[in-house]
Amino acid sequence: MLVKNKYVIKEHAKLLSSRKTYDIIDPDTTDVVATAEQKTTLMANLIGMVLGPPATAIEIRAKGSGDLLFTVRRRGLLFKKVEVLDGTGKVIGLYKAKRLSLSGGFHVYNDAGKHIAEIRGKLLKSEYRFFTPDGKTEMGAVSKKWGGMAKELFTSADTYGVEVRPEFAEDAEVKIMILGAAIAADALLGGKGGSGGGGDSGGDDE
Repeated sequence: MLVKNKYVIKEHAKLLSSRKTYDIIDPDTTDVVATAEQKTTLMANLIGMVLGPPATAIEIRAKGSGDLLFTVRRRGLLFKKVEVLDGTGKVIGLYKAKRLSLSGGFHVYNDAGKHIAEIRGKLLKSEYRFFTPDGKTEMGAVSKKWGGMAKELFTSADTYGVEVRPEFAEDAEVKIMILGAAIAADALLGGKGGSGGGGDSGGDDE
């Protein structure tokens, strides 16, 4: 699944469940290549009723084999963190809100605490871009405004496209961090998913 550099993420509509589930689709073939499903324990839900959005995780698994590709999770009580783990359970990245920015957004750090990217744009509207830390090179983008062959897939408000720029397409960790952010922005970082350290960034950060 991680050999592609373009994906469509489509949320499943569930009237009687708050658990988030998604299909990750190859826009060239319209095949589902992976699924994402939220896992939240009963205890976490009970604690969340008192202390805010609960600790939770979304597992992304390959379609067919069911192999775990990576996980996005929110944890912590007073100071919540949104992290990305690889298929072995190792933390490979962290999303951190831009606390001093009027326009909002997020920084992305690797497991060693190195700043590897920043996210600019409107997260809750699924319109944002990833840049290198110096802000000069675009690494990828999330958008609902796709054309071409993928256009037929965009039939609901909860469907959006993810694209990794060719120069970063061979970097599996960067690809996971971009895909993870696209899912976390919808489910964990704010708005529908509750507060995870930020919300709609409202515009590009300078």
